[in-house]
Amino acid sequence: MIKKVKDDLTLVYTHDDFYILEKPAGLNFHSEGEAGFVVLAERQLNTKLYAVHRLDKVTSGLIILARNKVAAATFTQLFTDHHIDKYYLAISDSKPKKKQGWIKGDMSKSRRGMFKLLTSKVNPAITRFYSLSYKAGFRAFILKPYSGKTHQLRVALKSVGSPILGDTLYAGTIDKRTYLHAFALSFFWHGEKMQFRLLPDKGDEYIQLINHQDFQAWLSPWQLDW
Repeated sequence: MIKKVKDDLTLVYTHDDFYILEKPAGLNFHSEGEAGFVVLAERQLNTKLYAVHRLDKVTSGLIILARNKVAAATFTQLFTDHHIDKYYLAISDSKPKKKQGWIKGDMSKSRRGMFKLLTSKVNPAITRFYSLSYKAGFRAFILKPYSGKTHQLRVALKSVGSPILGDTLYAGTIDKRTYLHAFALSFFWHGEKMQFRLLPDKGDEYIQLINHQDFQAWLSPWQLDW
């Protein structure tokens, strides 16, 4: 059951070792001049919390915050060993060069805080994706990153000719929000299988996507052939 925490953040799940919350799009993860996501969560839950992964400011969706140092260290190791599966939803108004598959390549810093995908694969960013056309001129993507590079999914979709709608840093069409959402998480915690999913509830295009019949196949993303 999803429970609201005051008026700001959505608490999705409570465990003795961690919380799972939704980060809204447009909110900095760490404080930069004003309180960021972690600080707001600490204030609202009235406890010290430990960040074990992050989302870009423009990205909404599921975030794990550990409740103690031991849990934080365990999660850090799980992420390092790629034992936490993450799934994202994105939308573009540009047709991709391919409808599904792998996107692999090293990433390097570019200009204005951007990154670019290289053809080399020394320490590559690795992403697999599927896509569907849910209305004329628009395509939805479900993505699973196999690495944790900064701006990885935003760069990956731009590289296949489908910059994310609203992601103007990477040539996306201007919109009210950037259509990138951390949709689902799957991992084992002390032998127990944990799976979480949170549909985006902000953005007209997401609402249309969710109501499309073909979206049903994505509702259990861990069952897709990755």
